Amino acid sequence: MTDSAPSSGEQTPVPPPPGPFHRLADFVALPRLGGLALSPDGTRLITSVATLDPEGKKWQSALWEVDPAGLRPARRLTRGASGESAPVFTPGGDVLFTSARPDPAASKDGDEPKPALWCLPAEGGEARMVLQRASGISGVAVAADSGGVAVVASTVPGATDPAADEERRKARKDAGVSAILHESYPVRYWDHDLGPAVPHVHWIGALPDETEAGASAAAPEWRDLTPDAGPPLGAGEDIALSPDGRFLARSEDVPDGTAGRRSRLVLTEVATGGTRVLVDDPEADVFAARFSPDSTRVVCVRESKSTFTAPPDFTLLVVDLASSASRDLTAGFDRWPSAPQFSADGTAVYFLADDDGRHALFRVALDGGAPVRLTADGAYSDLQVARDGSALYALRSGYDTPPVPVRLDPRATGQDPAPLPNPGTISQLPGTLRELRATAADGTRIQSWLVLPEGASAEQPAPLLLWIHGGPLTSWNSWSWRWTPWVLAARGYAVLLPNPALSQGFGQEFVQRGWGEWGGAPYTDLMAAVDAAEALPEIDQTRTAAMGGSFGGYMANWVATQTDRFQAIVSHASLWHLDSFSGTTDSAYYWEREFGDPLTEPKRYEQNSPHRYADAIRTPVLVIHGDKDYRVPIGEGLRLWYDLQKRGVPSKFLYFPDENHWVLTPGNASVWYETVVAFLAEHVLGKDWQRPELV
Repeated sequence: MTDSAPSSGEQTPVPPPPGPFHRLADFVALPRLGGLALSPDGTRLITSVATLDPEGKKWQSALWEVDPAGLRPARRLTRGASGESAPVFTPGGDVLFTSARPDPAASKDGDEPKPALWCLPAEGGEARMVLQRASGISGVAVAADSGGVAVVASTVPGATDPAADEERRKARKDAGVSAILHESYPVRYWDHDLGPAVPHVHWIGALPDETEAGASAAAPEWRDLTPDAGPPLGAGEDIALSPDGRFLARSEDVPDGTAGRRSRLVLTEVATGGTRVLVDDPEADVFAARFSPDSTRVVCVRESKSTFTAPPDFTLLVVDLASSASRDLTAGFDRWPSAPQFSADGTAVYFLADDDGRHALFRVALDGGAPVRLTADGAYSDLQVARDGSALYALRSGYDTPPVPVRLDPRATGQDPAPLPNPGTISQLPGTLRELRATAADGTRIQSWLVLPEGASAEQPAPLLLWIHGGPLTSWNSWSWRWTPWVLAARGYAVLLPNPALSQGFGQEFVQRGWGEWGGAPYTDLMAAVDAAEALPEIDQTRTAAMGGSFGGYMANWVATQTDRFQAIVSHASLWHLDSFSGTTDSAYYWEREFGDPLTEPKRYEQNSPHRYADAIRTPVLVIHGDKDYRVPIGEGLRLWYDLQKRGVPSKFLYFPDENHWVLTPGNASVWYETVVAFLAEHVLGKDWQRPELV
C-alpha cells in the first residue's frame, strides 16, 4: 500500500514557529525596558526602552508612555538619534530626561555632544534642551512639591563654575595631557578611571520655561552644593531632594583606615549650602536615602561592614532631620532590604529584598510590626508610589519574563500582577520553567531554577548546563539579558540556576556557611543541586557542562579543579589567582575584609584559590574576559589561559579588547553566545568545532 495524503478531516501537526531565542540576531533585537517614572497625578507612566539602532551596532534607548490603567497601548514619545534615558517628572507634569542628542540651536564645533537635560512638555510637542554643561550631566533630582532641580555633573578640581571647569578641561586637552595624579585609593571603578574630574551636585532651582529659552534668555545659575567634593569619588550620585526643596540628602564617601572607604549620610540645606552629617557609623555604609512626604524624615539603608568572621548585614534606618536621631525599622528581619521609600501618607515604608529565589516587595509600618511581603513571585525594581496612595507601580521580571511594568495594590499580599501593555512583553519561550529543591550534606535546603527545553522527556533527555551566579552576595531571581537561559534552551539544553551558600535571600546563616570558604559549602551546594537535577528523567546526566561569570566564573574554575563530572567549563570574567586579584581589583579593601591580608593571613587564599589546583584540571575550558574589566582585571583571564595552555588542557580564549565586566555591545554579545554555543556543542554534544565566523 502506498502512502496517501491526509483526508480533509485529518490535521498534520505543525511545529510552532521559532521564537526570538533561536536566532541570535532576533534575540539581540528584542526591546529592553529599564527605569520607571510616574507623573504626580498618577495618570502617566514613563519607561525607557532600548532597541537596536539602524546599523545594529548599539542599543539605543527611547522614552515610552505606558497607561497606568492598562487600557491603552504603550506609545513612543522620543526618537532622538542619541537616545534618551533617566526620565523624571516635574510637579507640573513635564518630563525631564538626559540625552546626548545635539542641540539644534547650538553651533557645530566638532566635539561629540555630552548628555544634557531636556524637557518634554506635559501638553506635548517637541522636547527642548533646558540645561547643558561641557562635561555633561549624569544625574538629576526634582523636588516633588516645589519643583526645584539639582543635577550631578563632573567638575575638575579647582573649578568654581562651569566656565572655569571648561577652561581647565580645554587646557589639558590642548596640552595633550591624559595623566591623572592619585593621592588616595581607589583609582578605578568597574570599567572607568577615576579623576581628575569628580561628581559635584549643583543647585539649579527653577528651569527656564519655553518663553525664556531663546537666544537672549539668561543662562540658569549653577550653584555648587558640594564645593569641597574631591578625589577619588567626589560627591557621588546617590542623591535625593526633599519634596519641599529645602534639603539635599546624599551618600558621602569618606576614608576608612589607610586604604579603605565607607559611606555616610549627609544633609545639605539648599538655601545656604550648609552641610551636616546625618548618619555616620564607623562600622557601616549608609546610603539610598529617601525623604518622607512631609520632608521631616529620611529612610535609608545601613550595611554593616563585613569582617574576617562575618558577612555584612542590612537594615533600614528612619532618621529625623531635626534631631538626627535614628531607629532601626527592620530589626530582626533576616533578609537584606534595599531601595526603601515612604508610603504616600508617610506611615509606612516600602522596600525590596531577595527572598527565597525572588526579589520581593515588602511593606513595614513605622509604628512597629514585622515587614509584610506583598508579592508572591517575580523580581521587582524601580518602585513608584502614587501620590494619592491608590497604587504602586514597578518593573517585574523573572525567568519567565523580562522586565515589564505592573500595577500593585499598596497593601494586599500574595500579588502576582499581570503586565500593563508595553513593548517588551515576550509571548513565547522555548521551554518551561520549574523550581527545584535539593538538600546539602548538612541538611540545608538549596533552591534552584530549572529551565527545560521543549521536548525534554524521559525518552529524549536534555543535556544539562549548570549556570553559577556572580556576586557572590546575590541570587538567581530575575531576568538577565547577559545570562539568558532561553538562548541555550532553544538549542536543546536544560539550564540549572542554583542559589548555593553565599546567596542572599535565604537568611544570614545561609551566607555565613560560605563566608571565607568559597571552595567549601558553595561548591558542595552546587553539586547537590546538580545531583537533584540529574535525578530527573528529563535530564541526560552523561552530557553536562558548567559555566559562570565573575564569582560564578571563580566557581566554574573551582569546579574544574575539583571534579571531572562535566564535559565542558565556561569561565567568564573569572577569579583565578585570589592573591593577585585581591590587590588589583577596583575595591581591594572590600575583599580583604573577608580573606585577610594575604601576607599575614594567607590561609584562605591558599585554601580557596583555584590556581593552586591547576594540575587537576582535565575538562576543556573556554576562558572569556574583557580588557576594560576593572572589577576582575584582565590579568586573571590571562593567567588562567596560560596555566591551561601550558598544561595541555583543551581550551580557548575569547578576548574582548573593548568590553568590561559585562559584554555590552550587540555584536560582541552575539559573538559571546555564538562562541559558548559552539564550544558546548563540541564538548557536550560531540559535534565538530565550528569557529564563529567573525572571530
